[in-house]
Amino acid sequence: MTLLVLPGILGSVSKGTLKTIIWNLDHKKYTIIVWDAPGFGLSRPPDRNYAPGFFYRDADYAISLMKILNINKYSVLGWCFGGVTAMIVASKAIDNVEKLIQWGAISFVTENDLKYYRSMRSNDAWPPIVIQKFFDIYGEEYFTKTWQGLVDTVENIAANLNGDICQEALSKIMAPTLVIHGTKDEAVDMKHPLYIQNNIKKSSLELIQDGTHHMHISHYNQLNSLIDNFLSGNYLPHFN
Repeated sequence: MTLLVLPGILGSVSKGTLKTIIWNLDHKKYTIIVWDAPGFGLSRPPDRNYAPGFFYRDADYAISLMKILNINKYSVLGWCFGGVTAMIVASKAIDNVEKLIQWGAISFVTENDLKYYRSMRSNDAWPPIVIQKFFDIYGEEYFTKTWQGLVDTVENIAANLNGDICQEALSKIMAPTLVIHGTKDEAVDMKHPLYIQNNIKKSSLELIQDGTHHMHISHYNQLNSLIDNFLSGNYLPHFN
C-alpha cells in the first residue's frame, strides 16, 4: 500500500517532521511518500504563498505529484494543516484515494482558534527549544514572516470567508476516513474533529487520551497503532 504523508505548517521532511510516523510504520507493508509543501523545507524557492485558495492549490500539487509518479491508488495521511490538504486531496481524487487519516486538522475557524493563533503570533510565545529548531531550518526572518503570514491568513479566512477553510470538501470525500484527536490538544478543540467526523460519510473518530497537538511525538505508539490497524483492515470502524 502506498501512503502519501503531508506534514503541517513549516514541516520539513529532511529535518525529521513526522519521523515517528514515517520510520515506525512497516516499510514492508507500506511505500511511504512524504513531501515538503510549497514554500516549506526544501520546496523553496519560491517562498510560501498564502494567496486565497492555497490549500486547494496544495492539494492539486499533491495529486499531480502522485500522477507524475504513476501511482494510481494511495492512502493519504495528514497532520494539522497537512490534514486540511489531505482532506481536500481525498475530496478531489475520489477514484485514487483508498483511505484517509488526519489528526490535528480543522475545517473552519472559530473565535477560540483566532485567540490561539493570535496568542502564538509573537516568537516570544513559543517554547525556546521549539522555535530554535525552526530557526535552524529557516532562519529567524523567514520563519517569522511565514508563521505570521499564516496567522494573518487565518484571521482573513475568519473575517471574509465565514471561517470556511475546507468545509465544502468534506461531503465529497468517499474514502473510509479515520479522524484522530488528542484530548489535550492545545491548538484544536473537540468541536473540530466532531464536525469533520459528522460531515464525512464513512468516517470514524478515535480519541487518544492525554494526546497533545503533537501526539505523533508524545503518543506515537498509540497513534501508529491506530494508523496501522486502520490501513491494514484490522480496525473495527464505527462509521457514521
